[in-house]
Amino acid sequence: QVQLVESGGGLVQAGGSLRLSCAASGRTFSSYNMGWFRQAPGKEREFVAAIMWFGISTAYADSVKGRFTISRDNAKNMVYLQMNGLIPEDTAVYFCAADTARNTLARTAVSYDYWGQGTQVIVSS
Repeated sequence: QVQLVESGGGLVQAGGSLRLSCAASGRTFSSYNMGWFRQAPGKEREFVAAIMWFGISTAYADSVKGRFTISRDNAKNMVYLQMNGLIPEDTAVYFCAADTARNTLARTAVSYDYWGQGTQVIVSS
């Protein structure tokens, strides 16, 4: 069982930055691939970024590539999403998720087994 708790969301002006954090419980955190997803009002949950369990390989949605950076600290059971150059279209609830299968860097929500409750990000124009 893994529990995930996101933090760091808030209101920011376009062009600004935010750093989201995801705190994970459980001794096996370091063996899971981790992902960030987001969901805007009236839209489906969409993939943002993912990182392999050993932290070297990453994947990003085209819409955030070059602006967002995912990272993890297995010693602290933490995953981060550094978001720079924010635009209004980034407004959404952001979710942290754990993939226990860890075969590849999954981009679909169904591939992830555990989810946090989400943290709201609002980007004003």
